[in-house]
Amino acid sequence: MSSSSSTASGISPIADAAPVSLCAREPHVPADRLVAEMVPPPRFDSVRFGTYMPDPNQPSQFEAVRVLEGFAGGLGGAHATGGGRRGLFGFGKAKAKAPSGPRGVYLDGGYGVGKTHLLASLWHATPAEPSLKAFGTFVELTNLVGALGFQQTVQTLSGHRLLCIDEFELDDPGDTVLVSSLLRKLVEAGVALAATSNTLPGKLGEGRFAAVDFLREIQGLSAHFRTLRIDGEDYRHRGLPEAPAPYSDEQVTKAAYATEGASLDDFSALLEHLARVHPSRYGALTDGLKAVCLTDVQPVPDQSTALRLVVLADRLYDREVPVLASGLPFDRLFSEEMLAGGYRKKYFRAISRLTALARDGKGLVETA
Repeated sequence: MSSSSSTASGISPIADAAPVSLCAREPHVPADRLVAEMVPPPRFDSVRFGTYMPDPNQPSQFEAVRVLEGFAGGLGGAHATGGGRRGLFGFGKAKAKAPSGPRGVYLDGGYGVGKTHLLASLWHATPAEPSLKAFGTFVELTNLVGALGFQQTVQTLSGHRLLCIDEFELDDPGDTVLVSSLLRKLVEAGVALAATSNTLPGKLGEGRFAAVDFLREIQGLSAHFRTLRIDGEDYRHRGLPEAPAPYSDEQVTKAAYATEGASLDDFSALLEHLARVHPSRYGALTDGLKAVCLTDVQPVPDQSTALRLVVLADRLYDREVPVLASGLPFDRLFSEEMLAGGYRKKYFRAISRLTALARDGKGLVETA
């Protein structure tokens, strides 16, 4: 790739006449962009507490909105600890009095009750500049630590008012210890925390134990969190939707060439390329894409590859990028052993999200 044809992020501009290849992209993302991009994903740009529609039969949903609005309002003013830090407007070193009560909130509930909607609404409602609050999934946070290192991540996030963590993973002991250590440092620096955790689709009642699991995993931080139980119809417990039937290589290729801003890659080649790009850069890898077209989808060969694919699926889902594919349907990506193992929650989520994006991609063939 010549330097004259690359953008500031190291990605070639999308061609008008032909699809690009993700395998040709090697984004180099500066640390400040990684942190600046920790905001609610595009699908949650416009959500607010006022757009959350509580179920009239679920008082806990109304209570969650009330508590979170108050929590957001209490995060204005100077930084909680202020020890040597600048105030809200960047002047002075006066130490602010730490607010009373928990500095964190945990949203407990099953799938489909609006936890992410509420978490994003909290981010939007917090009276601070976007640069002083961060929003990301548990995986994005661990990837940030991997890209920046633990100490730099602590230093970078310590000046924030709020850190929102969506889908706190309870199935990876190593990463949970890492993030718990990070959160402990941030709490000491006065950062307010908010989190949700995910539960496995198809397991009735598991969401009821999520709060216990979460508080156990973060141990010393438990006292800093107030748990908000959000009851409601757990509609995603109906099971994973059936993945749409794949198209032929010819149909996928034709649609890629007919769709402005589409990419076209062989699935196995893309999996190999993902191993050469740090997961923290997968968002940049998809910059500008209007559709992702994949040929010859095959079962994922190993766990490391599978976990990288999960991250890519999350970034595509966040950006609402349709996916069109040939080969196997997405519900056959992961082996039975993988789906029964420790990372099953991640794999079920990836299948669900890729299936939704594949449904969105159906129109690309119809208009090609």
